[in-house]
Amino acid sequence: MPLLVVSGAVTQCTFGVTPSSLIVLPIHRTMAGGPPAANIMDQKPIVNIVPFGMCTSLANPAVASATAAASGVLTPMPCVPVIPAPWAPGCAKTLLDSLPALNNTSKCMCMWAGVISITFAGQVTVMVD
Repeated sequence: MPLLVVSGAVTQCTFGVTPSSLIVLPIHRTMAGGPPAANIMDQKPIVNIVPFGMCTSLANPAVASATAAASGVLTPMPCVPVIPAPWAPGCAKTLLDSLPALNNTSKCMCMWAGVISITFAGQVTVMVD
C-alpha cells in the first residue's frame, strides 16, 4: 500500500541535478504523522515544487540556448519547474478537499520533459488506498 505524502517529502526530477522538498501549505486541514498532507493539486511551481538545482533538459529553452552557445556541449541552467498538470494518478479512495490524496507512487510532468517523482513520502506511518 502506498504512503500518504506530506510536507517535507523528497522529490526528484529526471532532468534536475539535486533532489528537492515538497512544500504543502496547511490548507487541506489534514495532518499525517505531523506535517500537512498533500493532494494532487499541490503541484504549483515554487509554492509546492521548488527547483531541482540545475536543469539538464534540452527541451528547456535556457539549456538549449546555453548549449548552443557552448558549441553543443550540454550546459545546465538553473531549474525553474513549469508544471502544467496535477500529480497523477493520486489515491483512488482517499480524498483531501474533494480531490485525490497524493501518494508516493504519483508522478507529475515538467513542461521541459522532466518526470517528477516522490522518493520519500515525508512520513512512514500513514498508508492510503
